[in-house]
Amino acid sequence: MENPIANYWKLRLTDLKETLEGNNFEVFMADNAGDAGHLVLEKIIPKTGAKTVSWGGSMTFIATGLYDAVKDMPNLEVLDTFNKNLSPEDALELRRQSLLVDLFITGTNAVTETGELVNLDMYGNRVAGITFGPKHVVILVGKNKIVPDLEAAMVRIKDYVAPTNAMRLNKKTPCVKTSCCEECKSPDRICNSWTITQKSFPKGRIKVVLINKDLGL
Repeated sequence: MENPIANYWKLRLTDLKETLEGNNFEVFMADNAGDAGHLVLEKIIPKTGAKTVSWGGSMTFIATGLYDAVKDMPNLEVLDTFNKNLSPEDALELRRQSLLVDLFITGTNAVTETGELVNLDMYGNRVAGITFGPKHVVILVGKNKIVPDLEAAMVRIKDYVAPTNAMRLNKKTPCVKTSCCEECKSPDRICNSWTITQKSFPKGRIKVVLINKDLGL
């Protein structure tokens, strides 16, 4: 058999797709980041009929090329919460406005084999957008985000995702020095709001794109 590793993950992702669909998520599969980007641009966005779009923090979103591509789409109003030219006050207000767009795009910190999305957020705008507000949500998921269950998801997020993100964002938290969660009270703490999304409601509101590559943290 050629490419046994890729085939192994394709089978794993197919099983996860069926599980997520059983939890009312609409699920798509892509072989790599580029294919995922094209899938969103050519199939998912047109199907939603979205006129407004925004996003929550996600390295996978950047890796797909969607950040630049979506901004170039005609007849689509973009609320760019990644704009570094905004003042802190304006950036926060734009995050608030992004909760009322037609389409919200982001990633997830973990996805369980039982079909749950698990996330931990600093401001809360990303998990808020996933939970309620935007009419449609697209979740981009690299295969490295897959864990067996809820307990494993929380361990992954606290012991790896959060410290690494704190390092990436140059936060002044204890985990930046120790690589471990210290349950800190730092003003720079990024671990503030947990969400566990067990099902999509209404059915199909949350669209999950499973990508057969390691992407993001």
